[in-house]
Amino acid sequence: MTNLLQDKIVVISGVGPALGRTLALRCAAAGADVVLAARTQARLDEVAKEVTDLGRRAVTVATDITDQDSAEHLVAASVEAYGRVDTLVNNAFSVPSMKPLARTDFQSIRDAVELTVLGALRLTQLFTPALEESKGSVVNINSMVLRHSQERYGSYKMAKAALLAMSQSLATELGPKGIRVNSVAPGYIWGDTLKGYFAHQAEKYGMTVEQIYQATAANTDLKRLPETEEVADAVLFLASPMASAVTGQCLDVNCGEFHH
Repeated sequence: MTNLLQDKIVVISGVGPALGRTLALRCAAAGADVVLAARTQARLDEVAKEVTDLGRRAVTVATDITDQDSAEHLVAASVEAYGRVDTLVNNAFSVPSMKPLARTDFQSIRDAVELTVLGALRLTQLFTPALEESKGSVVNINSMVLRHSQERYGSYKMAKAALLAMSQSLATELGPKGIRVNSVAPGYIWGDTLKGYFAHQAEKYGMTVEQIYQATAANTDLKRLPETEEVADAVLFLASPMASAVTGQCLDVNCGEFHH
C-alpha cells in the first residue's frame, strides 16, 4: 500500500479507537496527510500523534457533524491547513437501537438518520467545492446490515440503506464535477470492539470467545472475520488512483458472509 495515496489529503470523520483510527494510520502509511474529525478532542490527539510518528501530518478538528456551524468549521480548517482536500471518508457511527422496529421510538431512528445519513450528506455538500478542484472522492462507510433482515437491526438498516441510496445519487450528481462517490460495507470487524462484544456473549452463554468466533465465522466463505486493516484497505483502494473509474459502487468486505 506504500505510496498509494502519496501526498493526498484525506479527511476522516468519526475517528475513534476502532476503524477511524486504523483508517488514519493506513492512510498515513500510504503517504497521505490527514484531517481527523470527531467530537472527542483527546481521542483525536492520540491518533494524531500516531500519524505524526509515521512521518505524516495530522490536523485535528473537534467536530459535531450534526451541527452546520461545526461542520463548516471542519471544512474551513481543512482547507486552511492544506490548501486542498482529495478524499472525504464519512465514518461517523453511533450504536443503533437494537429493538424491534415495532417497539423502536421514532427519536432513536431520527438520531440515527441525522448522524449516519444527513451528517454524511452535510460534509459531502460542504466539501464538494474542494473535491471538485482536486477531482477527488468520497467514501462512505456502510455495513453488511444492508444484506440481511435479521431481527433488531431494523432502524440501523433503515439508516444504512438511506446512506447507500444517497451515495448512489451523489455519484450521479457529482460525477460531472470529477468527484467519485463509493461505499464500503464491512461485515463483523475483528477488532477490539467486537472482541469485547464476543467476550460478553461468551460469558452470557457459557462459551469461550474462540467458540463464539468460530460460530460466527462459520457463516463466511473464508471461515474467518475481516480485520480492521482489511476494511481500511478497501477504503484506501476506492480513494486511490487505482479506482479512478469506479464510482457509485458498494464494496462488501465480509469474507464472503453475504454475496451481492
